[in-house]
Amino acid sequence: MTNANLFSALRAAFPEDLTAVAVQTDEGLEYSWRDLDRATAMVANLLQSLNLPEGSRVAVQVEKSIEALVLYLATLRAGFVFLPLNTAYQSAEIEYFIGNAEPAVVVCSGANFGWVSKIAFKAGTRHVFTLNDNRTGSLLERAAQQSDRHTIVKRQADDLAAILYTSGTTGRSKGAMLTHGNMLSNALTLKDYWGWTRTGGPEGRGDVLIHALPIFHVHGLFVAIHGALINGSKMIWMAKFDPKRAIAYMKQATVFMGVPTLYVRMLAEPSLNKTAVASMRLFIAGSAPLLIETFTEWQERTGQTILERYGMSETAMLTSNPYAADKRYANQSERRGGTVGFPLPGVQLRVMGDEGHALPVGEIGGIQVKGPNVFKGYWRMPEKTAEEFTADGFFKTGDVGKVDDRGYVTIVGRSKDLIISGGYNVYPAEIEGFINEMKGVAESAVIGVPHPDFGEVGVAVVIAKPGFKLEPEVLVASLKAQLANFKIPKRCFVVPELPRNTMGKVQKNLLREQYKGLFSN
Repeated sequence: MTNANLFSALRAAFPEDLTAVAVQTDEGLEYSWRDLDRATAMVANLLQSLNLPEGSRVAVQVEKSIEALVLYLATLRAGFVFLPLNTAYQSAEIEYFIGNAEPAVVVCSGANFGWVSKIAFKAGTRHVFTLNDNRTGSLLERAAQQSDRHTIVKRQADDLAAILYTSGTTGRSKGAMLTHGNMLSNALTLKDYWGWTRTGGPEGRGDVLIHALPIFHVHGLFVAIHGALINGSKMIWMAKFDPKRAIAYMKQATVFMGVPTLYVRMLAEPSLNKTAVASMRLFIAGSAPLLIETFTEWQERTGQTILERYGMSETAMLTSNPYAADKRYANQSERRGGTVGFPLPGVQLRVMGDEGHALPVGEIGGIQVKGPNVFKGYWRMPEKTAEEFTADGFFKTGDVGKVDDRGYVTIVGRSKDLIISGGYNVYPAEIEGFINEMKGVAESAVIGVPHPDFGEVGVAVVIAKPGFKLEPEVLVASLKAQLANFKIPKRCFVVPELPRNTMGKVQKNLLREQYKGLFSN
């Protein structure tokens, strides 16, 4: 029987020369492929020595480091279930996640050991280790005593590999259960679709990835790391993103993945130009909408076109703009700003109306998907899982969008962000698109708040570009000349910044909470 453990496939993709550099850090440290193999073996042996029950969860809340990457890979290697937790989470949130997931092992930074261990032990967790971003901690001390040889634990494709908790913008966070098969299928699809190669590149060894993202999220942990490892590609590892340094690294690299905020920050650097990116072949953006202005400015400054794609914690990647013209995918050649491209090979995507029927080209509705990358369900929430899948096996993403006549998918927003004002559907992303094109506007967010007459009305929250003074009344008047009256926000506020999560997404739930009493009697 072949081993469907994801780590088995990643390990098989290591280059023949294990002495070559696998990861280079921004501190100048270099880890070879042999280092990764030995370190993951030692940590996997440590986990197995604890005699954990089958399917045990390993919950991890640590700063980004190569050792944290090793812990993730070792958890896969040992056949356990990895549970990454955002480093920004505080005690009430950690208490919920540990109580819900009941991990057998918790790994936290040394600075948080006091309060995290108290929560973990109270919840019944038997093992709590520390791991710091300076290569210290009890996890490494214990692992150092283990053998550096390890037989990869056998797993079926349908076995659980990771649980990712959704951001929980409405109600309780849900644990999305991803299997070894889910993640391997997605990694292999993207390797092909995005043209990963083992030849050429600055060092003649093929692609080199600048890893600038957090590793508690699907983008940095799965898309970026799996992408490099399944191709045997070197990573340049940034513990913290620095735009100047990222641009300097581009002479040694070929691929960069980032959230839109990272691209905006790099565009503010004078060193970003066509010469700086001459060896780069691919810039990928995701996790939050990319403004068309950022898309266009990047094209003008660098001569390169950002590839925008779409995915979720529950599905990994679903759609992508094309890497290059490819006769296998008819009419998929142009990377179109404002769209997330086409369904990936093997992914079925449809747009459905409220009455449960497929909508024609160009009409806006709920996006539903099906494919080998779609998750197994929500952890210990069978009713919620059943509710989110259709009778014919499609997952209701909760995103609202449309497909044009060429097959390009555009995301209009989240269904929970939809504003129903006086019986009319108002899509915030449409209005934000108009506001963002106005002179002096850096970014906007449109939210729905309760209203005694209309049920709900829109409120626009806007950030000005540096040096511009915006008048809310002028912005609203400009919208009135372009949009139907029911779409016009009833109030507009100019603010210094919008609340964001760690992946750069605007937290509209916080804005709704802030402005919910505007029209109350």
